[in-house]
Amino acid sequence: MKKLSAKSVFQEIIDDDESFRLFCSIAAGGEAQGGWENARIAALVPEGLRHLAPKITRHGADEDKHGRIFNALLKKRGLEPVEVPDDTDYTMLLERQGIGLAHDRLRDDRPLSEQDVITYLAHSRVTEQRASEQMRLLMRYFGDDPEIGRAVRMISADEDNHLAYCNEELLRLAAEGHGRAIQSTLQLSVAHEIRVYRDVSLAVMDRMGRILGWSRAKAALLAAGIHGVYTYERVVGRWRMVRLEQPERRDALGGPATTVAEAV
Repeated sequence: MKKLSAKSVFQEIIDDDESFRLFCSIAAGGEAQGGWENARIAALVPEGLRHLAPKITRHGADEDKHGRIFNALLKKRGLEPVEVPDDTDYTMLLERQGIGLAHDRLRDDRPLSEQDVITYLAHSRVTEQRASEQMRLLMRYFGDDPEIGRAVRMISADEDNHLAYCNEELLRLAAEGHGRAIQSTLQLSVAHEIRVYRDVSLAVMDRMGRILGWSRAKAALLAAGIHGVYTYERVVGRWRMVRLEQPERRDALGGPATTVAEAV
């Protein structure tokens, strides 16, 4: 068995049409869901926090755009999206754990509370940390790739902006006296997120392995790596996801969004 690395695994997935199709379909589905959630949150922001509405709207527009980018990458190869398996649906599984704002609540037209907005921002701060790190990894390996490089660079920059925005707004709310509520919400969110991320990663790798014909030894080694990451995050690594720091990028969602045409 050849030496395994994150780059070699991603390269296999990207090179094969069926695994690439599943990868892009999962990514597009999650981004589209995030776009809908942010649009509803922007519409329901309470009066005292209406200044956040344009940034939340921009956040949702970026997520929608990312979903369209992944679908456009499929179209370039002449591929159609596939249905996302339930056990790979990160966004849905987080909601089932009670993390973030429930979709039933977002379908209601009642304005959100201040605590609801804190819940949204804390949940986003954790999940955007994950997204930012994942996209930076892809950018390191595929930022110059002729097929997906532009898309990876754009999405990575957007995810960094989203993370900066969440940190900045949570720090602003903490300065207004909400620090304890923010920290408790962050701690709850990250405890569930690292478990869901582990479970989704195992499910995705299992399906990729079947598509690509990985040996039992290779599949077992990758699964062990995923469990190792979970153990590290549960003991030590989780703190990077709850720590709040003033970002270098201030007002990261205050400008115009880039377009899909610029990425694909």
